[in-house]
Amino acid sequence: MKIIIAGAGEVGFHLAKLLSYESQEITLIDTDKNSLAYANDHLDIRVIKGDVTSISILNDARINKAGLFIAVTSSETTNITACVLAKELGAKQTIARISNSEFLDQTEVGFTKFGIDELISPETLAAAEIELLLNQYGFNDTYEFEEGKLTMLSLRLSRTASFVGKTVRQAAEVFPELHFVPIAIQRFGTQYTIIPRGDTEFKEGDKVVFMTSKGGDEELFELSGKVKAELKNIMILGGSKIGYKTAKDLCESKFKVKLIENDKETAFECADDLPNALVINGDGRNVELLEEENISEMDAFISVTGNSETNIMSCLVAKSKGVKKTIALVENMDYYQLSQSIGIDTLINKKLLAANNIFRYIRRGEVLAMTKLSNMNAELLEFEVTSKSKITKKTIKELDFPRSAIIGGVIRNDIGLIPLGDFKIEVGDKVVVCCLPRSITQVERFFF
Repeated sequence: MKIIIAGAGEVGFHLAKLLSYESQEITLIDTDKNSLAYANDHLDIRVIKGDVTSISILNDARINKAGLFIAVTSSETTNITACVLAKELGAKQTIARISNSEFLDQTEVGFTKFGIDELISPETLAAAEIELLLNQYGFNDTYEFEEGKLTMLSLRLSRTASFVGKTVRQAAEVFPELHFVPIAIQRFGTQYTIIPRGDTEFKEGDKVVFMTSKGGDEELFELSGKVKAELKNIMILGGSKIGYKTAKDLCESKFKVKLIENDKETAFECADDLPNALVINGDGRNVELLEEENISEMDAFISVTGNSETNIMSCLVAKSKGVKKTIALVENMDYYQLSQSIGIDTLINKKLLAANNIFRYIRRGEVLAMTKLSNMNAELLEFEVTSKSKITKKTIKELDFPRSAIIGGVIRNDIGLIPLGDFKIEVGDKVVVCCLPRSITQVERFFF
């Protein structure tokens, strides 16, 4: 499929990178020659310098042949305009990145009649991600397949975890009845993603992603040395769109929320719109203020100001005061890769969330579900097995499955199963696979 991406910023570049693994025909348009030069040097794509709202530029990109046009510049107005033009000029589908979350409610204004098929709001995605993370207790990431029949969970291994120092094979022998399997590992201090094999050893500090069937989360808690505790009292630093949306969503749930905002006018606006939250006008970087507001009694601390450094440092202060869960919003992708090693539980990047969400939208006709593992270079895909699928021919250990991929779970007759080597996949099964991006095409051949 021919895909045109308008905007070579972090969202556009990351999206182009993901799609380039798919052997898609990608064209990237932007006015910034430096961003285009970087993309051209690192990706096998076509780049065009120019205004994405220019009809001549869109025609140069052969918009009439495009199966998909994605506008992800930093300007909401530009994105909407570009999508309208693209649809008029022949693009089959269009996606626009927006910042106004009101546009997502299309009951009053139908954007599809203007030529925009899908709207993506990074701020709304970030707020939803934060709420999901708070419902995970001791886990850093989660994703459910088929309403929880299989669940992906990740955690960082402490010294007290029972399987530290054991290989995957040894752990399976010691705990044969467990309802989980490791599907990806990020070694502490590195940025590499390991797809575990039988001889892969668990080490202290590893971030390990597990696939679990029913009851697997409880077993993981017990074996990881963590104590399960409910989160109730939440402190949010920053009354931005993300901070406001997060506070509003959490107040509607079971949480007690304190929101700290430095700007007086913004703080008063938040106080008026959030009657169930305690809004404080003050500088959240002031440790004395945080202590006055009883930060040590908070179960979670979420920092979503517009400054990545402020978010990281305030989360570290919160962690030092005994807060169980810390979440920091980071804009700089370099920080996103590096900061997990310094003690923050979870980092979120709204641009990365937007790119991954768009990527799932592109592929949703081919796979039942898809998610990218947070801060790891790996994808989770759910396939439905048909009579034409090659994966039914042999047991798992007999399949010539890529070494950079692993079958994490199978749903059969509405029951989640953790398959081992002797397991044979059948027609009608739903199979969850974890793989590095480069092996997606190889994995698909087993199902299509």
